[in-house]
Amino acid sequence: MHIGQRVAIAGMVVSGALAIVKIVAGLSGHSTAVVADGLESAGDVFASGFVLLGLTLAARPPDEDHPYGHGRAEILTGLLIGLALTAVGALISYDSLRRLGQPRMMLAGYVVWPLVASLLAKMALASVKFRYGRKLRSAALTADAWNDTMDTVSAVAALIAVGLTLSDPLHFFNADRYGGFVVGLIVVSVGVRVARETALQLMDTMPDEGLMNQIRMVASTVPGVRGVEKCFARKTGLRYHVDLHLEVDPEITVRQSHEIAHNVRYQIREQLNWVADVLVHVEPAP
Repeated sequence: MHIGQRVAIAGMVVSGALAIVKIVAGLSGHSTAVVADGLESAGDVFASGFVLLGLTLAARPPDEDHPYGHGRAEILTGLLIGLALTAVGALISYDSLRRLGQPRMMLAGYVVWPLVASLLAKMALASVKFRYGRKLRSAALTADAWNDTMDTVSAVAALIAVGLTLSDPLHFFNADRYGGFVVGLIVVSVGVRVARETALQLMDTMPDEGLMNQIRMVASTVPGVRGVEKCFARKTGLRYHVDLHLEVDPEITVRQSHEIAHNVRYQIREQLNWVADVLVHVEPAP
């Protein structure tokens, strides 16, 4: 099994356990903020499930109908995660505001502990997912890492709200519910960020200039290359497909120019593991 898939499964297991504990503790301890954080963790289970699905589909090899492979499925799942988080966060915030001023039972002190456990677990998960998301260049896994990062922030917000209500129930009667509202806003902000980043990748936004310079540098080291006229790249999943326009001596034969282009394609794929393939166009040097 792919390492990214194992990380996604681990995320589902941890988030599922945290969701059950927080929802049960929040309901029995009468805490809106803890229940909201538990619902957010339940959403994380589905988010990690989307990541697992995307990585599984992206791993399928190219075929006749998909010559560039199935990597875009992984980016698409990242977009779905962003949209789902935005919707879940909006619902959490709305429900928390709806409960303002309504009669409530006294909060139980033990509702703090599931939040502490969630804070520590999500910090560890976010670190692991960021590490492998960068290593695999996975949009979906990185999106899930950002989700876990914001979970730590939402856990802190819920802890503050619960702590205020427990310390002075009379003056901070609605603090717990405002905490649930803040948790929802945090989830919405993460969803919007993730949706924007993955949408840019689906629109074939170019990678940063540092990566493009790596391609030009490798191409320029191949004997016979006089220059790089154009260089484009688009992400098709975990890696990039590159379009390259090379400048060569206009007096050489077609066979010689083809050999140069072949060597450039080989060297780029050999030295840059984030490049899936290169389409080389040969142009006469001015």
